[in-house]
Amino acid sequence: MTTDIDNTATRCGFIALIGAPNAGKSTLLNALVGGKVSIVSHKVQTTRTLVRGITIEGDAQLIFVDTPGIFRPKRRLDRAMVTSAWGGAGDADAVCLLIDARRGLDEENEAILDKLPDVRRRKILILNKIDLVPRPTLLALAEQINARLAFDETFMIAAINGDGVASLRKRLAELVQPGPWLYPEDQMSDAPMRQLAAEITREKLFERLHDELPYASTVETDQWTVQKDGSVRIEQTIFVERESQRKIVLGHQGQTIKAIGSRARAEIGEIAEAKVHLFLFVKVRENWADDPARYREMGLEFPRGG
Repeated sequence: MTTDIDNTATRCGFIALIGAPNAGKSTLLNALVGGKVSIVSHKVQTTRTLVRGITIEGDAQLIFVDTPGIFRPKRRLDRAMVTSAWGGAGDADAVCLLIDARRGLDEENEAILDKLPDVRRRKILILNKIDLVPRPTLLALAEQINARLAFDETFMIAAINGDGVASLRKRLAELVQPGPWLYPEDQMSDAPMRQLAAEITREKLFERLHDELPYASTVETDQWTVQKDGSVRIEQTIFVERESQRKIVLGHQGQTIKAIGSRARAEIGEIAEAKVHLFLFVKVRENWADDPARYREMGLEFPRGG
């Protein structure tokens, strides 16, 4: 698919969003793009891969990369996610560090600031959740962080309600270089619908079960079939590591899995713009986090070693 845009008058660039887990990157990405492209959850480290969101601002096409939260990795999957995050930052035209203003310069943000000078890209500091912090505290925090590492620019936003997001998007559009748009004008993400549908179901899984379900669970879309009436039949498998976890996901008489499926089906239908028939299955796959094939499916490089 091509556009009728005059490439000589257009600009395009990649913007990486990095930060500690739960800084609000996925919420900001969705706000910047104007739609749902990334999983949002109170459970930390829900974004596992590089999720690209695409938006148009004036003559510029901005391609945002929502990276996994950067944290101190303990497991193989953690290491893969952190490597992916820093790789996304290094490949972008500009890097936006998002910091939860309530947390300030905690250990995780200090660790990111230690490594950020190695990324030789334009650096922008974004203080998020400013609606929850007094302005004098915000100004002091911005000064403290810039004294630690000089950023090219600093923005203060509240991604949850959109405060300051439009100004940020406009400024980012001014920073990208002249060049042709890489995606059609109406495309919001480069993630395949099958992958986005799996992420939506995983989000609903976390929303429903909170701390009952360990982080080591994943969802895969096994089948996506467009029916004669235009509706879509989707089959997905939720993988957990133990039988006890499978029972938690199913719930008493299957009530939990039904509730998860109902919420996921409604949201997938909105994005797919079609009636959706969603069928969920729960299977035990022990040690899936040590299987290289699962990493390839998530777009991550499998880290060797323990």
